[in-house]
Amino acid sequence: MDPDRSRFEHLYVETSVACGRLVPRFRLWMALREAGADPDRLRRRDALAFCERGLADFLAAEGLALSRWRRRRLVRAVRFFDPATTTPEEILARIDGEHA
Repeated sequence: MDPDRSRFEHLYVETSVACGRLVPRFRLWMALREAGADPDRLRRRDALAFCERGLADFLAAEGLALSRWRRRRLVRAVRFFDPATTTPEEILARIDGEHA
């Protein structure tokens, strides 16, 4: 997977985990586009800027909100995400693919 695209996937997964349910992937994609970011080539600074400025509005439109603690945890996960490192999800997908 393209490292920049994996940053979007990571933001999507971390946001869903923080909310306790899946958030709409396409709507998150569009919210990032409206915020001036390119989800296909999402840079760390753009993902962090969205977390600080656009995420609350996106979640409110979905009827969701994050506590201060959960939002800080999400920002920390986005800040320290390294697309060059294989995630547990990628490892499990690879194992699942080998046994399918």
